[in-house]
Amino acid sequence: MKTIARLILVAALASGSGCARPGPDWIEQTLVTADVTGTWRGEVGFLDLALAQEGPNVTGSMFLRVTNIRGTVAGTVNGDVFRFKQTGGVDIGYGGELTVSGDEMTGNVRSSSGRPVPVLLRRVTSP
Repeated sequence: MKTIARLILVAALASGSGCARPGPDWIEQTLVTADVTGTWRGEVGFLDLALAQEGPNVTGSMFLRVTNIRGTVAGTVNGDVFRFKQTGGVDIGYGGELTVSGDEMTGNVRSSSGRPVPVLLRRVTSP
């Protein structure tokens, strides 16, 4: 009888482990650890962002100094990753995914043609 109970226990544990989801749970995926509020300037003069963050949601404006394009942006912060898209202005289609580390953001910004451009932004003002 003890052998049957042990077999049932082993079978239950083995089948239960298959139900676990791989990867981080939903809490880790929605955790906001970075605050991107402030004005950010591109290291090589490519892009400026002026951002306001409320929880994980971010809104603001962008200025592409190379092409003199201005527009509005909207995005989210998930952990230390800031994702954004241009929502208004001329030549809509810019967006990016940047990793935030204190007063620096690095990553790629996609042009309206979809080509990724590596950027380094530094916060020049904060609230």
